[in-house]
Amino acid sequence: MTMIRTTCQLCGEVELIPGELRLELTALNGTGSYLFSCPSCGDPQRRPANHRVVSILLATGVAYQVIDDSNPITESEIARFTAALDSGEWVDQLR
Repeated sequence: MTMIRTTCQLCGEVELIPGELRLELTALNGTGSYLFSCPSCGDPQRRPANHRVVSILLATGVAYQVIDDSNPITESEIARFTAALDSGEWVDQLR
């Protein structure tokens, strides 16, 4: 069985099988991120995946999903959201 070595931010080096990872590919450039839960501590992890890492993970059978990142959140949307949270009016709107 194929084993994939990576690291957990808390535990250090860990080994996973392809079914324990998930690959998120960006639609525009073929890179992305891989995600897994640490087999030791259970902490969710996200790591960047360059072209080389993507190729290796796909070759070992890791499941993937193409993420459409063509419409990212803008700075003005973040500012409006932050202002709405700071105003406190959203609590009344929920009621």
